[in-house]
Amino acid sequence: MANIKGGRAARKRDRQNAKANKRNTTVKSKLHDSHKKLFKAADAGEKETAEKKFKEFVSGLDKAVKKGIIKKNTADRKKSRAQLKLNKMAKAETAAK
Repeated sequence: MANIKGGRAARKRDRQNAKANKRNTTVKSKLHDSHKKLFKAADAGEKETAEKKFKEFVSGLDKAVKKGIIKKNTADRKKSRAQLKLNKMAKAETAAK
């Protein structure tokens, strides 16, 4: 608990902050995992898997923004980079044919 002056309200605020911190950490961890899976699938050239993982990743980002866990511009930047990765993979696949 934080070393702050105060009574019951301060202790309650500490409990609420700890609970939110745990929730936010879980969501960020899931986002990080889905990001890694997406980029791994894209690097391996697995188009269907990568597209599926992209949808999951974007959905997770949008939910995190809605909950206030990450900022909108951060989510937009991550979506953009993921989309560029998919486009690059598709371009390489087309060039290989």
